[in-house]
Amino acid sequence: MKLKDKVVILTGASSGMGRAGALRFAEEGSNVVAIARRKERLEELVEASKNLSGKIHACPGDVSKDEDIDRIVKETIEKFGKIDVLVNNAGILDDYLSADNMTDEMWNKVLNVNLTGPMKLIRSVIKYMMDQGSGNIINVASIGGLFGARGGMAYVASKHALIGMTKHIGYMFQDKGIRCNVIAPGSVKTEIGGTVSNPNKAVLDKLMTGLQVLPVMGEAEDIGNIMVFLASDESRFINGATIVADGGWTAF
Repeated sequence: MKLKDKVVILTGASSGMGRAGALRFAEEGSNVVAIARRKERLEELVEASKNLSGKIHACPGDVSKDEDIDRIVKETIEKFGKIDVLVNNAGILDDYLSADNMTDEMWNKVLNVNLTGPMKLIRSVIKYMMDQGSGNIINVASIGGLFGARGGMAYVASKHALIGMTKHIGYMFQDKGIRCNVIAPGSVKTEIGGTVSNPNKAVLDKLMTGLQVLPVMGEAEDIGNIMVFLASDESRFINGATIVADGGWTAF
């Protein structure tokens, strides 16, 4: 097993890429603290993992709330005494709003979940990683963090910033035994579309033109496998990097 007895905090674990990643970490022997707002989904995830080598521990919480972040990190340290891996996977879309119709409410909502929440979690866990002389931070962005027409303005801005933050952390803490990398998925079968309530048709129609060259949809497990790879020693020379996983979509 690649990650036996590692302690992993993973956000957005109730469905999609987060759920797939949590199960893959447990398969590799990790203790996974699974974070999501939907308690019942986390309970289902725990049940699905009961025969795996590692264990999944449900920890309901919202990464946009300071009190939840503090509680998550405190509970993890109290239960396991360390944090080896942090996977910032939780994310939401923004109704495909552009500069002319972006609201303060939507802007703040998206950046709080997609960018500020990950920053605060990293800030909380990195001191423990520094004390133990090792750690691994994995952020999940999007090809929307590399190109402009892959989502609404707040979503694209948050994912660009997440990639920049990853590079900064990767370089600044490499001498402390800490790596930080980011995954940029393309179109993957997940439930993130459910975070859209009132899509802006004019923007969405423009974005849909790019789907004409989409070669294949990814599966959540494809991204879960990359999470495990980046958390393992097999990727020890990869740091501050952006791993694009889009089936060749952006190769066109």
